Formats: sequence, structure tokens, C-alpha cells
Amino acid sequence: MMKGDAVKTLIDAAALWERMQAGARTVLLDVRWTLGGPHGHESYTRGHIPGAVFVDLETELAGHGTAQQGRHPLPEPAALTEAARGWGINTGDTVVAYDDGGNMAAARLWWLLRDGGFDRVALLDGGLGAWRAADYPIADGDERPPRGDVQLASGRMPTVGADTAVTGLDDVRRWPSSGILLDARAGERYRGETEPMDPRAGHVPGALSAPTSANLAADNRFLPAAELTVRFAALGVTPSSAVAVYCGSGITAAHEIAALEVAGIRAALFPGSFSAWSNHPELPVATGPAAGAQVVDRQLPESRDKVNG
Repeated sequence: MMKGDAVKTLIDAAALWERMQAGARTVLLDVRWTLGGPHGHESYTRGHIPGAVFVDLETELAGHGTAQQGRHPLPEPAALTEAARGWGINTGDTVVAYDDGGNMAAARLWWLLRDGGFDRVALLDGGLGAWRAADYPIADGDERPPRGDVQLASGRMPTVGADTAVTGLDDVRRWPSSGILLDARAGERYRGETEPMDPRAGHVPGALSAPTSANLAADNRFLPAAELTVRFAALGVTPSSAVAVYCGSGITAAHEIAALEVAGIRAALFPGSFSAWSNHPELPVATGPAAGAQVVDRQLPESRDKVNG
């Protein structure tokens, strides 16, 4: 996992178990969450990696704001610091985050800690499934660690359109003309065939479809770096590319940024993502399978029932 003081993006279950057996200080964070699904805390209390602390994505890894800022705005640094201290993180610790869904949720925590200036954080490759498959021990109940002393900031990871006012969204609109904008949602949402969460269906004009699920193998582990390099190269993305990523509300886009990092590519996050974009009626939305697909009605439709998320 470590080379000198650097912490790699991923750690496998065997390496984590070895750290734990050796008594190496490791803060384990369980970030189970699904969009519109049951609360992850119930699953956590039924079984988690021993010592792991539950992290509530909705309340601890997202802030509060208007619909125009997206469904999961970035938390304020002071709020994130308070939460991280509650998880038991001290300055200089090594943090390992995981979930039970290929790290789609845990990557949000990985990105936020990195953005806050805390670099000693990795994702457990394969998540809880890989841990269980290796037949390592499982604990139940809640973990209550001693309070930590970490101090987090913000702005250490690149972003685009972080200000969802007109200037920030204009930056996103111009991005495809000077770089590559990746849409990490499922293909059917990109194409505008369905939209279960947000006011309009489709994608940011000029964005390329790059579903996050394609970063993973069948066992929910990240593809090897060489395979991820080929995947992103097929989209025109290389280590020298200017790349930005969005998803529905900025959660799974962090997973794509982690995959890009494994491939040696640094990418920016559009925090508000499509949930912010689609709530601005003055902005165009495109549909269809291609980046240059048809631009559809700029106006928001009449309100309709939506799943919360």
C-alpha cells in the first residue's frame, strides 16, 4: 500500500489484514450507501470489518443547499473536520475506506479527504465483498472510537464549476471545447432514456459517456491500471489530457476520478454534477448516444414525483 510516505489509491484485503495483524495504526471507515436505497447503517451493524466506523454519506459527506447546487453539495471544511474527528482520524493516520458496492460510495470519502489535504487514504479494493471472500473476521454492532484531532481544509483536488452560479456553470459548458468532460452515469441516463432523480433527462452537451461501472471487474475490484489506461484512451483521455468528470450529484464521479488516478491521469470533479446542471433552465441539455447529440428543450418540465437522492 505504501511507498515511502505515499499512500496508493487502492489497498487489497490481504495487505489490509497484514497491517491489522501487525498493529499498524489504520482508521477503517464503512461508507455503505445506495441511491434511494435503505440506510447503510443497518447493514453495517449486522457485519463490518472489525474496528470500522460507519460514515453516513447523506449527513456527513454532503452539505446543504439549493436544488441549483445539486443533490449532494460538498460539505463545508469545518463540518467535514468535525465529522472526521468523530470517526477517530488523527493527523498522520492511515485511513482505509470501503463499502459493499465496488467503492461507488466510499470513493466520495476518499475524494473529500484528499481535497481536504489528507493524503494518507486508500480504498479497499473489492470492498467488503473482497474481505468476506478472503474469510477474514467480521464484527457486528457499532464502533465508537476516541475523538481524533485531524484538521481538514478544501481545494486540494481540482474541480470545475464548483461555484454553481452562472460563472461556475459557464466553466463546465466551455470545458468540452478545451478538454474532455466525462459523464460517469449509466448509459441510459446519459442518453436521456430515463431519469429517476433529476428534473431533466440527458447530458451536458459535449460530454462523453463513461459509465463508472466499467471501471470494475466482475468481483467489484478496480480493473488493472493497464486496462483502465486502455479504457480511457478509447475516450481520448491520456495523462496529458484536461479531464473533468460529473455524475448525477457528484458521488460516483469520485469513483471515476479514483480510476483515472489508478491509470495515472489527474481529473477534476464537477461537484454539482447533472443534478445542478439540470436545475438551471437556461442551460441546454442534450440527448442521444453521442456527445454532439440533439440539444433539447432548455426549459424545466412540470414537476413530477421523484425518488429522493
